[in-house]
Amino acid sequence: MLAIVAAGCTPRTRIVVHFLPGFVPGSQNIFAPVKLGVPPAIGDFSSGSCDVGKIYDVTGTAQTTLSVRDPKRAFTAALVQGLSVAGLAPVALDSLPYRSEPPADSDFILISRLEQFEVDKRFGAEETVHGQYFTMTATVRAKFELRNRAGEVLYTGEVTGVENEPPTPVGGEVFLPLETEPAESLSVALSRAVGLLMLEPKFRAALPTKVVEAKPSAPARKH
Repeated sequence: MLAIVAAGCTPRTRIVVHFLPGFVPGSQNIFAPVKLGVPPAIGDFSSGSCDVGKIYDVTGTAQTTLSVRDPKRAFTAALVQGLSVAGLAPVALDSLPYRSEPPADSDFILISRLEQFEVDKRFGAEETVHGQYFTMTATVRAKFELRNRAGEVLYTGEVTGVENEPPTPVGGEVFLPLETEPAESLSVALSRAVGLLMLEPKFRAALPTKVVEAKPSAPARKH
């Protein structure tokens, strides 16, 4: 989704990002449904509209500045969705509690800091059967800290989600992009960052995982 906003000589295009459930294989239904508080992400991004990248023409001149409204809010919403898809029962909080303690009805709290949230698209001069050649890179990077009710830090780590276009060529295909819009590319990077957190070994070890019931064995065949 795009919204163009005039701003001096270079127009601004507001993009809307969204979380893609199950985008990272293996990140679904892996935890027990324990409650954990999720306060708003912290970081240097403002709560208003933030510039997150540009679109460049073949000469390298910026044609459009890309912006996202409140990247920290968008990231927090995606994190809550990702935790839920992973089997947990996240509780979205209005603010970070005093002493970073889990809320009364939760056993854990997950604090996040958004470090990077950007996407750039650069057009080349070549024309192909799939349109004008371009490269596009989207990156979402965040730091996390997981605490329990005793105040113990169970996990700290940094996760980066990256989406590069076009992907590595397969066979004789030279240029075949999977995503052409910056909003979709940044959404992929966002979803990848959240999904990869669920696969972090130390993060998984810090939370109770889903109990998988063993299937009853087949009765022995009588001869």
